[in-house]
Amino acid sequence: MNTWATWTTQSIISGPGGVETAEVGPISGDLTVHTTWVDGEARLTVQYTGALDWYTVVGSPVPAADETTARSVHQAMVVATKAGHGAHAPQAQAQ
Repeated sequence: MNTWATWTTQSIISGPGGVETAEVGPISGDLTVHTTWVDGEARLTVQYTGALDWYTVVGSPVPAADETTARSVHQAMVVATKAGHGAHAPQAQAQ
């Protein structure tokens, strides 16, 4: 049984207003979203695609009891990034 997992989606063109980060405020443009599921949490980070620095998405970590839920949180963050508007970490939906 897995106790951790990770997903990365690269080259997402954010909508206007981008993604809100804890460290530097909103970032937008060509972004990469990374989610790590560990200890019952989906930890969401974002970076400018190809850059070295990662930033914590506001609202992260998100409680995620299992890998399927965490994967859904990651996919919802990808969708939110495309929409922009200062996207925050999505809340997990009960499976």
